[in-house]
Amino acid sequence: MSKTKKAAKAVAKADREVTLNAARHRDEPVVKAAGFLAEIADQPQLVATSLGTVAIGLLARRPEVIRGGLRMLAAHAAATFVKSAIKHSIDRTRPAKAIEDGGARFEPGDSHDHDQNSFPSGHTAGAVAVARAASRDIDGAGAPAALITVAVAAVQPANGKHYLSDLVVGAAVGWIAEALVSAVFDRLAPVVEAAAADKVPLLIEHKTD
Repeated sequence: MSKTKKAAKAVAKADREVTLNAARHRDEPVVKAAGFLAEIADQPQLVATSLGTVAIGLLARRPEVIRGGLRMLAAHAAATFVKSAIKHSIDRTRPAKAIEDGGARFEPGDSHDHDQNSFPSGHTAGAVAVARAASRDIDGAGAPAALITVAVAAVQPANGKHYLSDLVVGAAVGWIAEALVSAVFDRLAPVVEAAAADKVPLLIEHKTD
């Protein structure tokens, strides 16, 4: 066996062992409470947060906040699309179910069983995408968004939802999805904002030099 394969096996083993050891605490009150709070990064909540940001921007006549909310919404949609495509291609037993059954799957598949959709972490993908998007336009949003994202990801192994590798891949999905969205967004936003400022001046205060 090559050194690369040995290293990959060692990493996979550590991933399983560390996660399953953490997941044995999933029924403790503190872990359950943390898991409940981590649902802030579920899809409906992130969409609501993004739309709420847009609404605040409109009410306050803050173009950068409107832009931030729209960027958050687009980045989240892109991350959700990618993570869903992966989940429909790979089956992986969630840690809590693996402990209950004494075995786990990690193989190509398209299971509709929630307990077999561990890979990758959708909460992490969405949270990373939205946090990165918010940090680009909204002053002061970067640090709090990053802290919330880390907290959301950290609780996933302990509550038996995801393996560490699920979090890593989920974070990568969110990061890349947001970067691609922002590359397009930064080209289109100035044009759209300029047009909106001309047509709806009461809603958007467009500043020109």
